[in-house]
Amino acid sequence: MSELTAYCTSFNKNAHLRQQDPTQPVSSWHEKDVLHDSIVDAYVIILRTRGCSWAFHSGCTMCGYWNDSMGTEVTEKDLIQQFDHAMERYSNEKIVKIFTSGSFLDEHEIPRNVRKHILQKLTVTTEKVSVESRPEYVKTTALSEVHDLVPSTLFEVGIGLETSSDFIRTHAINKGFRYSDYKKAASLLKNHHMNVKTYVLVKPPFLIEKEAIIDTIQTVKDVAKNTNLISLNPTNVQRNTLVEYLWKRQSYRPPWLWSIIEILKKSQPFTSARLQCDVTGGGNIRGPHNCMTCDQNVIRAISEFSLTQKINVFDDLTCDCREKWYDQLELEQLSFGSCVDFSRWRQ
Repeated sequence: MSELTAYCTSFNKNAHLRQQDPTQPVSSWHEKDVLHDSIVDAYVIILRTRGCSWAFHSGCTMCGYWNDSMGTEVTEKDLIQQFDHAMERYSNEKIVKIFTSGSFLDEHEIPRNVRKHILQKLTVTTEKVSVESRPEYVKTTALSEVHDLVPSTLFEVGIGLETSSDFIRTHAINKGFRYSDYKKAASLLKNHHMNVKTYVLVKPPFLIEKEAIIDTIQTVKDVAKNTNLISLNPTNVQRNTLVEYLWKRQSYRPPWLWSIIEILKKSQPFTSARLQCDVTGGGNIRGPHNCMTCDQNVIRAISEFSLTQKINVFDDLTCDCREKWYDQLELEQLSFGSCVDFSRWRQ
């Protein structure tokens, strides 16, 4: 076990999980998304499972989804009740996204009977089902079973690759798999006529802002032929993570929103896959932010781009803090680490 793996393990072991109702999902909500180049309604469900199997082993440096997990086994009956409760708010949206804070295709987390129950219900009214999985659970047997359950429904699997750099994924993220594992899983999905969504992490710990921009753009280039959709996930500071440990010690700053725009502008010419970005915690001190004054305008533009793919939505954005961002891109290379986030002192 590497030192980083051991350190990530310590955060999960020391986390004090709150008592949760195993029959109720973490959350559910309605949002907009794109289907066949049209903006449509989507419904999102987050099930409260035992937790990601990788988190039981170690976990990733930035992921705090363990905090919303049970940390113990959840019965099939409870998981089905969670889903059925969430579906009481379903309004026949064309897209349904099922998130588990882990892997939908991991049978230790979502047993086959539960998976069957969920997909049989969704195939009646839903045109697209989107789930997430680590690549080791993307297997021919599982995909064949899913295909039989939803033969006429578009099925999408999101894989948290984070970066195409094995070095960064191993030594900064502690992801536990290699780029070749992702490519094998993506190929299997395409062979089963399923869509691939690739999650790319913007600014893992230990990378300065400029390095993060370069790494993200390179990753988009590398995965362009393997995926239907690329979703940029800017790091936000979640509880009981290595990222939080660094952030509390002024050794990590979440990415600037200007960096996200820079990545989107420079990445779009390199891929025919859709590019999108979900700015979780945006404008918050723990999330991606600029100066806290222009943040909401910038976040709205990023959301609009994610739906329309129109890069000109960024043309009229301006703020004095953009010069500070430019300065940081140059100064961080001289300071050998993340610059202090002076906006934190307003809090």
